[in-house]
Amino acid sequence: MTHDELAGVVDLFGALTREELAEARSELAFRQGEEEPDPAAVDAALEEYALVEHEGLLVAGPAAFPTLPPEASDLPYIVDVPEREVDHEEIGERVRDDLLAAVERDDPERLRELSYDLEAWAPVDASDVRARLESEGEES
Repeated sequence: MTHDELAGVVDLFGALTREELAEARSELAFRQGEEEPDPAAVDAALEEYALVEHEGLLVAGPAAFPTLPPEASDLPYIVDVPEREVDHEEIGERVRDDLLAAVERDDPERLRELSYDLEAWAPVDASDVRARLESEGEES
């Protein structure tokens, strides 16, 4: 599954635990006649901000274009997941804080792009991330 497909499965439910996502992915693999999915794909999607983890729940992240993989539309009838509400503003604030902390160690162009993705994804202002990136660039 691509990062966008992982985000699509999570977005189908609103939020999933890692275990629930693993169950959904296993079910999809079985239905599609494929091998068991690689659990490292979730960590890779988290690293790319296609997924965001907050308080034990995964949500589709700011860098994702959630897409449902084939046969995923049946998952809500197969995987038992309780209804949940997620606070996108709270999660957005946490992601913004992560981006601010990453300014010194990560690719500035990627972080700038993610800051705009974040503002489109959650009701937060990430201009401080861009300002920090600019000030870091001036110090170099």
